[in-house]
Amino acid sequence: KLICFHSFPFSLRSVYRLHKIQAHLMSSNASPEVLFERVGNAGVIILNRPKALNALTLNMIRHIYPQLKKWESDSETSIVIIKGAGDKAFCAGGDIRALSDAGKVGDPLVKELFREEYILNNATGTCKKPYIALIDGITMGGGVGLSVHGRFRVATEKTLFAMPETAIGESPCGLHFLCIGALEKDLVDLKVPSVSDVAQVLDSYHQQVRNRGPFIYFPNRSHLSSVEEIMENLQKDGSAFAQKQLEILSKMSPTSLKLTFRQQQAGATMTLQEVFVMEYRLTQACMRGHDFYEGVRAVIIDKDQNPKWKPPTLAEVTEEFMEESFRSLGERDLVF
Repeated sequence: KLICFHSFPFSLRSVYRLHKIQAHLMSSNASPEVLFERVGNAGVIILNRPKALNALTLNMIRHIYPQLKKWESDSETSIVIIKGAGDKAFCAGGDIRALSDAGKVGDPLVKELFREEYILNNATGTCKKPYIALIDGITMGGGVGLSVHGRFRVATEKTLFAMPETAIGESPCGLHFLCIGALEKDLVDLKVPSVSDVAQVLDSYHQQVRNRGPFIYFPNRSHLSSVEEIMENLQKDGSAFAQKQLEILSKMSPTSLKLTFRQQQAGATMTLQEVFVMEYRLTQACMRGHDFYEGVRAVIIDKDQNPKWKPPTLAEVTEEFMEESFRSLGERDLVF
């Protein structure tokens, strides 16, 4: 089995550069944001915002979900494929500037987008038909959530994979594949030079994994008890690699780092649906807080790359805040 998957930590400046490209390439072209095609017995979803790195919008989610459910129950459809238009990205995540603007004025977008995004992610992870993600190019944040939970993942030599949410004071979405220890297994199932030929991918699918069942996951066996312990171990390691990771982590939101660590630890024993419920609660905690808006300001708006996190240190992130962030939202909780 051929495997090729590039994963790396993103600095604040890297996140800014990607979103700058996204903003620069956006236009007023009114072409559909999502396209649907049939290739033989396959239903193909095409994220059609190449000039915005196929960034995910609420409108796209509201078109993809019903079509996915339709194909799931359609006897003439045996496979569902999702890919991004263009040659730069599968999906560079969501429009964080729009989320920031909405959150500042209490716009319901911050609730609706995350709620419906997780419902869609759950549908990809529980789809009765094989769901194949062609992860070509930049794949970040919401793009990860849209791709990793399905049955089969195809990467290319251009695949760039990142979950840079802690750089902007947010909690990562789609962490189930990490929570349950997927790093102990391959993150993708097939590597191809490109995904331009869907028929070729289908042929590879039929040849290699026709009878393949869902992934078998193993619990995360990390014995590290805190973010602080991770930082201490990196400091003690002393290698160039460890020092680089320490430098990167030191620039991230302390709040986001602690939320992400507990999110991963808690998710190790949860079902996919339970993880999504937890993650939705965390997105809403971030939208109520300070660091997300400050991160977007520093990386996207003012571009000074110098966010002023509150609180500024790991030690100052209180247990009370952590407990509140993971607490049930009652009637506002995510329900499938």
